[in-house]
Amino acid sequence: MRRAGRLLLPLVLAGAACGQSVGDSIFPALGQRGLDVQHYDLHLTVPRPGSPELSGDVTLTVGSREVLTRVVLDLLGPQVSAAQWNGQSVRWVQRAQKVEVTLPRPLHPGETGRLRLSYAGNGARSGSADLPLRPGWQTEGGLSYALSEPDGTRGFLPCNDHPSDPATFTVRVTVPAGASAAASGLFTAQTERGGLRTLTFTQREPVPTYALGLIVGALQRRSEPEVRLGNQTVLRRDVYAAGLPVGAAIPAGETARMLRVLTEWLGPYPGEVYGVALLPVRQLALETAGLTTLPAASNQERVRLHELAHQWFGNRVTLADWGDSWLNESFATYAELLWAESQGADGQALAAEWYAVLTAQASRPLRATTPAQLFDASAYFRGALALHALRLEVGDAAFRGLLRTYVATFTDRPVSAAALLTLVKTELGPAAEQTLRLWAEHGELPPLPGR
Repeated sequence: MRRAGRLLLPLVLAGAACGQSVGDSIFPALGQRGLDVQHYDLHLTVPRPGSPELSGDVTLTVGSREVLTRVVLDLLGPQVSAAQWNGQSVRWVQRAQKVEVTLPRPLHPGETGRLRLSYAGNGARSGSADLPLRPGWQTEGGLSYALSEPDGTRGFLPCNDHPSDPATFTVRVTVPAGASAAASGLFTAQTERGGLRTLTFTQREPVPTYALGLIVGALQRRSEPEVRLGNQTVLRRDVYAAGLPVGAAIPAGETARMLRVLTEWLGPYPGEVYGVALLPVRQLALETAGLTTLPAASNQERVRLHELAHQWFGNRVTLADWGDSWLNESFATYAELLWAESQGADGQALAAEWYAVLTAQASRPLRATTPAQLFDASAYFRGALALHALRLEVGDAAFRGLLRTYVATFTDRPVSAAALLTLVKTELGPAAEQTLRLWAEHGELPPLPGR
């Protein structure tokens, strides 16, 4: 189905070839090559929390890395009704899970423009059966919420839905006055008018589109004491949805302790605020930026730590290609071991647990070649064991330096496995690079490190 702006339709169809995608190895249709979305200013209206119905008005601040004659965004479900470029109506067409907007003149590198789209319909989920969940706009238990990794933000927001193009966000959510909302970033305003409530959130650090957190329904915000981390102060807020099991809660003070341990290893926390949204839903946990989305069934210490670590690995250090998803999962998984050791546990015993899982099934080289491999045991545990092998080889001081350098080097610069290997060689030497390459690229599972 295609939709276009009134009498502009024939002009669009005459000359609109879809812009090239970013060429992702797992999701080849996602994104637009050369497009640099710097900011999304989104006003989303959810009239009935728990239903998929929504309407949105979004203004994108757009730059380019090459000359663009069109802006091509990913979108499932909702239908666009209007498009403007720098305040003027422009031609557009919606088809094949894309919205193509024809620019009045080419956009050159170094220039920016503002693209405004209005849209409405039912939020949607992407359809890959090989993923552990159907990412996108979820509805369950009286809640409407985003759970989008890897390609689901396009189910409720026209966007360049690829992690190589992180952006900042301003999110305004309008809901019935009896409901509430939570989203990534700082809670900055709330207004009520005509039986409607509008809440505003500002995410000032660039994050990938899939990491945008957004929850609508019966919610209670719980503020916790701010966490001082050297020269940095992190605000704390948790969100609890109605209908949680009795006693479901985030342990008091735990998040502060986790933040202190992780910042010692990884460097400053990459944000202004952190919390957990605890929901009574049947889904997986997701590291939505600054506000982890956590189903009550996944409310476990390791999971809470893992999702917090993703604020560095995945949200701040973003992927150049989904085939290297292990870079996100292995570093977050290894953070579980660092936390466990800080609490007096035996890290080598945890590494042995991971190794046992891998030996019970067919392990593989770490680069994913199918959607099913993005979040399998090898992505989590083989990658984490590769880091464990590096740490044991070079020692804690050098390993800590590598982690901090990795985060600093690839903040605001998408990372690949090849780039990590180059960094390891530069920072730790050729032998360390070969150790990582053995774990990353060889088919056979190497021996357990430290045995």
